[in-house]
Amino acid sequence: MDIDKSTLSQAEFSRYSRHIMISEIGLEGQLKIKNARVLVIGAGGLGAPLLLYLAAAGIGTIGIVDDDLVEDSNLQRQVLFGVSDIGQPKVQAAKNRLEALNPHINIIPYQERLTSQNAFSIFSQFDFVADGSDNFATRYLVNDAAYFTKIPNIFGSIYQFEGQISVFNYRKEDGTISANYRDLFPTPPLPGTVPSCGEAGVLGVLPGIIGALQANEVLKLIVGIGEPLVEKLMSFNALSGRSQLFSYNKNENNPISGKNPSISELIDYEVFCNNKPIIAEKNYKMDIVEFEQMRLSNGVYQLIDIREPNEHQFVSIGGINIPLKKLETSLHLMAKNEPLILYCKSGKRCELAIELLEKNGFLNVKYIEGGILSYIRKYRSDLPIYN
Repeated sequence: MDIDKSTLSQAEFSRYSRHIMISEIGLEGQLKIKNARVLVIGAGGLGAPLLLYLAAAGIGTIGIVDDDLVEDSNLQRQVLFGVSDIGQPKVQAAKNRLEALNPHINIIPYQERLTSQNAFSIFSQFDFVADGSDNFATRYLVNDAAYFTKIPNIFGSIYQFEGQISVFNYRKEDGTISANYRDLFPTPPLPGTVPSCGEAGVLGVLPGIIGALQANEVLKLIVGIGEPLVEKLMSFNALSGRSQLFSYNKNENNPISGKNPSISELIDYEVFCNNKPIIAEKNYKMDIVEFEQMRLSNGVYQLIDIREPNEHQFVSIGGINIPLKKLETSLHLMAKNEPLILYCKSGKRCELAIELLEKNGFLNVKYIEGGILSYIRKYRSDLPIYN
């Protein structure tokens, strides 16, 4: 859609009148908003409110990167979607909703996963990026891609009842570039030590609060007003209603922006975050059909659910529950003389678990391919599915 970015139409004047009446924004500020190009990573919990408020504010061009489909478990917090959107690509459902909200803007959907291969080509088309991703590999990728393409990164994260917001890679008045995600979090946590929202849960309203605060930071940067959260981390606790502000500085050992940078291009972030275990080439996967046959034949094996306790309580297919982060201290609960069959939500955590178990002498280990979700879809449609 072609947009005249030099002025506002009569319909736009009416729509944005509450902005224009604010002296700090005015017509000039609203035109800056109209001319801005903002990329949003993820159309999930954070992306949903973030996108709604950016679209309502009149951001001229909004890009959305997400390769997921809308599921019913999303609707508890992802207010961008409705029941009729279930099964649709999130980016397409988001585009439809945002264009219905504001026909004066341009939405560019990217129905793909952000990778080191496509990040530069996507980022280079935008002025700002707002990170609503839910995993560490993507956060480091977004950070590095934003740094190398020289655009500010508005960061948000959520976990159960707590959220965080900050602004990275911002050009200050003196021309210097502010700290980035790697200054605040130099290294990713060990795999399995920090459950995702899909594993630990999240209060439904929390993404709305944090996503709206991200949108607020985006608008402040575009218009050039207020004090953006540059080299400051805002933490919000939904249970207490309190927020705290923490300051942080640049780290001279930062591998992309420090005194002696060691990273000059995008890397394999799954390996960096230890999400790709280095294990011998061997077939550790057990097809769900094979597992069901073994289960029905009463074969000898030990079934281990390595998900979080709350996931196990929500839905399980049996076995003992030993979360991944407690696996190494619970080896005595598993028998080395029996086949071990592991399962998690989708299989990813099992790959990490197998590497640990093999190092400790467990050589007859497999995991259910596709995890409990695949098994439920094929054999136990009466059980709930979560995301």
